Parts: sequence; structure tokens; C-alpha cells
Amino acid sequence: MSELRDLLGIRHPIILGPFGGLSSVELTAAVSDAGGLGSYGLYGYDGARIHETVTALRAATGSPFALNVWLPTGDEVTPDDRFEDYAAALDPFFADVGIARPARPARYLPPLAEQLDAIWEAAPAVLSVVFGAPSRELVWQAHSRGIRVVGTATTVAEALALQRSGVDAIVATGAEAAGHRVSFLRAAEDSLVGLFSLLPQVADAVDVPVIAAGGIADRRGVAAAFALGASGVQVGTAFLATSESAATAAHRAAIRSTGADQSVLTRAMSGRLARGARNRAVREIEASGAIAPFPAQNWLTGQFRAAAGQQGKGALQSLWLGQSAPLAQGETAAEVFAELVSGVPA
Repeated sequence: MSELRDLLGIRHPIILGPFGGLSSVELTAAVSDAGGLGSYGLYGYDGARIHETVTALRAATGSPFALNVWLPTGDEVTPDDRFEDYAAALDPFFADVGIARPARPARYLPPLAEQLDAIWEAAPAVLSVVFGAPSRELVWQAHSRGIRVVGTATTVAEALALQRSGVDAIVATGAEAAGHRVSFLRAAEDSLVGLFSLLPQVADAVDVPVIAAGGIADRRGVAAAFALGASGVQVGTAFLATSESAATAAHRAAIRSTGADQSVLTRAMSGRLARGARNRAVREIEASGAIAPFPAQNWLTGQFRAAAGQQGKGALQSLWLGQSAPLAQGETAAEVFAELVSGVPA
């Protein structure tokens, strides 16, 4: 525990989960200022937007924070002649929010190299990565700038791969967790290990600090994680439900009302397996069987999801949440943080 705090420059071993598309400067700063590690997800951000975001974060907090990126897995599709077919399958959702079918973009995502150039310039305290093991060159580039690197594993084999790459700490994320399953050695469906099984096995297998994620929302989950070998905890859903997050009112309401047995794993909204509430969009896209590969599906649904968020239509949003959503009771980041810290062993 003290090793992780010293490593990351934080007072408490509490880490905010990075939300791809749902991070906010206010929430990141609140967790960092409380003595934890605030995280900001940079999914889809180009270099200029990363620069703007880091400027805002530095204005909001003088404490350490983490930036998070998705590593390419090699199976990402690019805009091609199939775009019109992918888009046509979602026409009913575009119509429901009153927008035209979007035109084919030049790209779905900025290249990782562009993101990393901006991150190296920003030099955050921590760079966290998902969907893969970073190259040794990437880790060296980070370390040469004083940046710690944290990887994310869903299996013991992935944790060992991350350790070989030279990361400073590993997040062991259980199948209970909200959002995307970030598996990278095998299919996500073949890597669904619950945190209570995964955490002690990862802690036994690696020599770097292990951070527990998935199903932790209160002091009891924190205490259990430390008892199973964690050096820290990463919490997403409980913070996503707070007033400082970028989640919409409908999303927060879903977190408070979705039972542990009601969340689902689906590829409907992004083309990759992710855990959230089964709303109308998920049900109808799954029933249609027309799910484009990643990131085409994510980009396309993102067009109507953004409009749905503005219109308060939770039935058409990605309502990511974990299986411990019913335990997310805090209204503010400060309340959630205080609850979590109370579970950290003395």
C-alpha cells in the first residue's frame, strides 16, 4: 500500500477509473485533490484536445493525475465502402433523435502516436493503458519523462505480459466492472474472471503493485480487496454516479436503479464487449444482429448517443455500470472518497 502511494505520489491508494467518453475535469480534480489519483480517459481525443484537457486539469488541480489511452489491438476497422451499410442499420435511432444519417468520416480514431506525442508533452504523473501490453519503447519514453505506467489485466496471463513489458503497476479488473472488457490475449468472452478469483492470483504472480477494480463501491469492497493482496483500488461506477461526473441524469438514474443481476455484457453499442444497462438501444441492436466491428459501431452509435444525452433519452445512451451499482450511494465525489478511504487498512 505504501509502495503504491509512493510510486504514484498520492496520499490514499484510491484511484478513479478512467472513463472513455465520460471523464470530466471536475471529477478527476476532485479525486486528486482528495489525495487519490484522478484519472481522465482520452479515448477518441486528438492531440489538440488532449492539450486543451491537460491545460484544464492543471488549472483545476495541482495534484498528480493519470491520463488513459486505449492501445490498438490490430483488428480495428477504418472507414470504407461498408460504412453505408453499417450506418443504415442504425437509421431508426438517428431518426429518433432527429439527426440525419452521418456522412463517412475520414477516420474513426486518432492514431496512438498523435495521442502519445501530446501526452509526452503534458508529462502527467501516470499514463494508464488498456487493451494491451505497452511496448518497452513506450514504457521507456514514459519513464524518461518521469511518467509512471499502469497496465490493465483481465487474466493472470495478461498480468504477466504487462509485467514483462515493464509497467510500474497493474490493475486487475474483474468481470463485475462497468464498461469495456479490456482483454487482449484472448477474446473478452473467454476472459471473464471475477475479481475475487483474479486478484489474489495476480498478486501472487507478479512483483509490482496490484490495483483491484471491479465491483468495489464502498468500504467493504476496499477492505476485501486489500485482504486479497491489493495495494490499491480503482473505482468507476460509484464515482460515475456523482454530481461531478460527466454522466447524464439518465445515466446516474440507471446506476441507482439497475440490480446486480440486471447489467449485461454486450457488443451492441461499440462493437466490443462492455457491461452496462440493457436499455432499448441495446435490446434492439442485439435483436437486429447488425453490429458493425469496432470502432465503426462505436463511432456510429456515438452520433445518436450524444444527441440522446442532450435530449434526456436514456433509452438511447450507453449506460455503462458495474454489478455493484446498487451500492453507489454517494452524491458527491467527496462522499464516495470518504466512504472508500474508511475501508483502507490502517
